[in-house]
Amino acid sequence: MNGAESLVRTLLAGGVDTCFTNPGTSEMHFVAALDHVPGVRCVLGLFEGVVSGMADGYGRMTCKPAATLLHCGPGLANAGANLHNARRANTPIVNIVGDHATYHVRYDAPLGADTEGIARPFSHWVRTAVSARSVAADAAAAIAAARSGAGQIASLVLPANTAWDEADGPAGALPVPPRRKASAAAVDNAARVLRAGGASAVLFLGGPALREVSLAMAGRIAAATGCKVMAQGANARIERGRGRLPVERVPYVVDVALAATADFKRCVAVGAKAPPVAFFAYPGKPSTLFPVDCDIHALAQPDEDVEDSLLQLADALGCRGAAWAAPAAPKAEKASGKLTPDAVALSVAALMPENAIIADESVTSGRAFFGITHGAPPHDWLQITGGSIGCGLPLAAGAAVACPDRKVIGLQADGSAMYTPQALWTMAREKLDCCIIVFANRKYAILLGELMNVGAKNPGRTALDMLDLGRPDIGWVSLARGLGVDGVRVDTMEAFNDVFAAQMRARGPFLIELAL
Repeated sequence: MNGAESLVRTLLAGGVDTCFTNPGTSEMHFVAALDHVPGVRCVLGLFEGVVSGMADGYGRMTCKPAATLLHCGPGLANAGANLHNARRANTPIVNIVGDHATYHVRYDAPLGADTEGIARPFSHWVRTAVSARSVAADAAAAIAAARSGAGQIASLVLPANTAWDEADGPAGALPVPPRRKASAAAVDNAARVLRAGGASAVLFLGGPALREVSLAMAGRIAAATGCKVMAQGANARIERGRGRLPVERVPYVVDVALAATADFKRCVAVGAKAPPVAFFAYPGKPSTLFPVDCDIHALAQPDEDVEDSLLQLADALGCRGAAWAAPAAPKAEKASGKLTPDAVALSVAALMPENAIIADESVTSGRAFFGITHGAPPHDWLQITGGSIGCGLPLAAGAAVACPDRKVIGLQADGSAMYTPQALWTMAREKLDCCIIVFANRKYAILLGELMNVGAKNPGRTALDMLDLGRPDIGWVSLARGLGVDGVRVDTMEAFNDVFAAQMRARGPFLIELAL
């Protein structure tokens, strides 16, 4: 058994049975081992940013790590933007990064790079295998690291000779330390804060606290204390829709966020970073989005046992077993007439099937979608978490690999989609059940707003041209078809409703371009 085969068998022993790949020469023995050892599903991406984004979507939906296979330092660098998003989402991922044979490094070959140095900004755990006999133990440690805490990114650098040399055999799975639970003192303090605060207090949620069971407990806590419930602005996954507690997020726009949080005097944070922070600094505006006099109390950090902390808090408040029902949300009705982003959101909410997955990278077009879709059938909502655009299409593909029995709906800004359009090819190849809706406003609309927000004066043609996606216009239907995905362009809500409803009944990938 060589090092590569010991690695594959160790991945399987650790429960890693899916690998998103874009291999090169240094990884050929690992490629061969994936062929020889049955049990790992390999999904090819035509760009490393697609590979890492698919691993992110997969991990968010399965709550377990996939592996990625990347080629040397430059391949890892290409994957970096979506690894940044995955890191912010606390997604477990095991990166296998091929590299030059250990004895070849000193010759400074063209692909030579500081691979560990490239990995560190996007990884919680980094190691380079030193021999074929260490690979299995290294892989087991990487899997344990990925499964630790709220979910981590582990990057194992695999020099070529450690893959082809003789190994001792696979390693068994290592134990993963349990998440730390909230202390009794923290629970009692949180209960006191919420009782005293009433409507001026907020239960501020993130991570697993946004799953259905925890949201129901948050609903009981709010009913018992009168506190508000809010989610952080960017979240890896929220379980929402009819029958679930509708939770608003901290808005992106600073002034809107400050207005939404103006009455908060006390905050109990559960799995969320508090106070929330603006994406960027703006002249004359604060960096944090809660009032300066809001008293912050952390009940559970994101890497702690968030679900248990809410159960303990409900016990302390005497409401764990209280009768509770989610507020009734009006059933969504499809829109008609002029094609607008908000009208599309209404129709998506009305026509989507139960248990769908929304992969949202709609950016500016979708800022109002969350409130509009509270009355949709139960579904999961995935967001861009790290602000690095280009995650939406691969996030949808990875979620579809993870959940082949669920419809995936991508809400996709056109500018962001151009970072990773190759994900459409993978959707076609793997026959993934994804319906992608592209908001073709042909501009970086968010940056037009930011140009004003930061106080840039009198933008002229040079500035505006850098934010415009015309001349030529991107033909999304033609692009999708060239990558194997059928599609259609629509310019009225009636046309959208017909096409979208048909695709909710069909299976396989499809793209709808909205002529906004």
